[in-house]
Amino acid sequence: MQPDFIIGGAPKCGTTSLHQILHQHPDAWVARNEVYFFDADDPIAHGDFLGVEDGELSWRDPSQQAFRDWYAARFAEAPEGALIGEDTTTYLMSDAAPARIAATLPAARMIFVLRDPVARAHSQYWHLVRSGRTHLSFERALSDERSIVLGSTYAPQLRRFREALGPERVHVVLFEEFNADRQRVLDGVTAFLGLAPIAADSVETWFNRTRYPRRTETLLRLNRIGRHLVPYRYARHFGPGATLGARVGHRAYRKWSGFVSNRILTEDAAPEDMRPTTRRYLERHLSDRNAGLSELLGTDLSRYWPGFTQ
Repeated sequence: MQPDFIIGGAPKCGTTSLHQILHQHPDAWVARNEVYFFDADDPIAHGDFLGVEDGELSWRDPSQQAFRDWYAARFAEAPEGALIGEDTTTYLMSDAAPARIAATLPAARMIFVLRDPVARAHSQYWHLVRSGRTHLSFERALSDERSIVLGSTYAPQLRRFREALGPERVHVVLFEEFNADRQRVLDGVTAFLGLAPIAADSVETWFNRTRYPRRTETLLRLNRIGRHLVPYRYARHFGPGATLGARVGHRAYRKWSGFVSNRILTEDAAPEDMRPTTRRYLERHLSDRNAGLSELLGTDLSRYWPGFTQ
C-alpha cells in the first residue's frame, strides 16, 4: 500500500484541517498523524529522529526494506478503492524529500499550503513554545531555531518539487484563500486529486485550534526544564523497539506536555504581537528568501501577504 497523494507542508498553514477534510471524503483516506518517512534522516528539516546510542549515530534509513515495510503498514487500514493520502508538513523543508518521493511514488501528487511567511514564522515560534522546544524570546529564537525561517522559505523548495515530480503533480493552496472561500479551494483540491467535489458545509473544517499561555514568561521558564524531555517526544513514533530510557522519557514528556496543556495554555489569543522592528526585518528577509514566488505561482502574493515584495 502506498499513498496516491501527500500533503507536504508548510507547517502552521492549515494542513491539519485539509488532512481532516479530505479524510471525511467518502472516496479518500488519509493516514493518522504526520508520517515522517521521506525525511526521517534529515537533520535540516528536523532532527527529531537522529539519535546517539553508545556513541554511535542512530537513524532511520528510507532505503532499507524494514523501514519501507513500516511505511507501507501505515496505510494498511485504507478501504479498498479509496484514494490514499499522507500528511507530513516537513517534506517541504527537506532537500532530500523531492527526489525520494519521485523515485518511490512515481504517480503521487503533492499538495502544499502556504501562508503569509511572516505570520507563519510567528506561529511556528508559538508552536515551539507550546511544545517546550524553546525558552527564548521570538527575536532570539530566530537565529536559534532554524525551522522558524526555513519553514517560511517556500520558493526554492517548491521549485525542487516541481522539477522532481513535474508541475502537473504539484498543487499549491494559499491559507488566506482557504479561510476566505473554503468551497472554492476545496473544489480545486478535489479536482486536482480526481475526486468528486465535497461540500464545505457538509464536513467539519476547523481543526487543531491553538491555545496560548496567559503569560509568556511563565511558560518560557517552564521550558527551561521541559526542553530536556523534548528529544523523547517522538520516541514511540516508529512503534516498538525504543530503548527503556526512551520509553520512560516519552512518558515523562507526555505528562509534562499534558500539564502545560491543561494548566498553562488557557488563552485563545497570543499574549503579545510581534514587535514592529521584528516584523519589518522578516518582511524584507522572507521576501528575499522567496524571490520569484509570485511568478512561480502566477499570482501577486502581495495581495494576500502585507509587506511581501516578491
